[in-house]
Amino acid sequence: MQQHRHPLDHTPPGTAREVVSFHYGELGSARKVYVQASLHADELPGMLVAHHLRQRLQRLEDEGALRAEVVVVPVANPIGLAQSMLRTPQGRFELHSGENFNRHYPALFAAVLRRVEGTLGADAAANARLIRAALREAAAECAAESELASLRKTLLALACDAEVVLDLHCDGESVLHLYAGTAIWEEVEPLARDLGAQATLLASESGDNPFDEACSQTWWQLAAHFGARAAVPMGCVAVTVELRGQADVSHALAEADADALIRYLVRRGLVAGVATPLPPLLGPATPLAGSETVRTPVAGVLVFARAPGEQVAAGEVVAEVVDPLGGGATPLRCGVAGLLYAREPGRFVAAGAGVCKVAGASAFRSGKLLGE
Repeated sequence: MQQHRHPLDHTPPGTAREVVSFHYGELGSARKVYVQASLHADELPGMLVAHHLRQRLQRLEDEGALRAEVVVVPVANPIGLAQSMLRTPQGRFELHSGENFNRHYPALFAAVLRRVEGTLGADAAANARLIRAALREAAAECAAESELASLRKTLLALACDAEVVLDLHCDGESVLHLYAGTAIWEEVEPLARDLGAQATLLASESGDNPFDEACSQTWWQLAAHFGARAAVPMGCVAVTVELRGQADVSHALAEADADALIRYLVRRGLVAGVATPLPPLLGPATPLAGSETVRTPVAGVLVFARAPGEQVAAGEVVAEVVDPLGGGATPLRCGVAGLLYAREPGRFVAAGAGVCKVAGASAFRSGKLLGE
């Protein structure tokens, strides 16, 4: 194992922050896996999964069983980890800019296309090598005019040439679910089975360029651009893994999740071993554009009628908001049928707040599909 430190630029005078990466297997191997945790710094289940994953990777490295370089970044957001207000962590948004830490990653398609146009042919493997080299060059040239931009550039540079990218997050209260590109669902499905994901939300463009899309979308954009003129594989399986809810931090869950990630790497030939039989798929993939965020028109005390993991019908009451002064209660109904996969952990809500999410089977939204 090798440990690398990546100092961030533009930190305030008298301070210093860095991203620390742990590299297992052969550095610079032809195949690469990247795993990061807690990009939203107050989402801690992934940090514990990374702890257990590193123990397993060290054993595998000692046994000579790694067939790829595996990079683990257990603390992907040192900026957000340092933010708190009145004893409450503030890890989703940078307090200086107000920007979500998992948005606005550099789009690399145009820069990569300039480098590979006229060089790709019928050999998909050779093309993949050229594209990965172009991705590294494009990521290295990204501007980093602020500390937040420096963080984004650092993380993207570590991940952009990986075959598998796993971005470990969690929701407020939720079942385990995934976000991934529509074009790579076939390669994501075994991961969904191994992890026991109850929902997978798919999109080709979810809006505002989150980290996973920044890593994977260049590949399907290049494939669409070249068509039959060049063989462009889906060279990056990038997935946002939502490890249940913020309070679901336990060794038992983290060990099971780390084991599931290793099983997935074995299936892809990135770790030596015999693949176990695939478990059943617990929930179908659905379009992110079919996911409904149920919102409240009033402020008050939030009381849920349905829990994450339950199927709900269109028009069903999923919660109500009680007015503690007026005494009334406003029922909140979902507009689509599907799996209620996540809900708000707070129990006092402001008017207009999203309170839960339902994965519907049919797309009905467009534009920016991810909430802030």
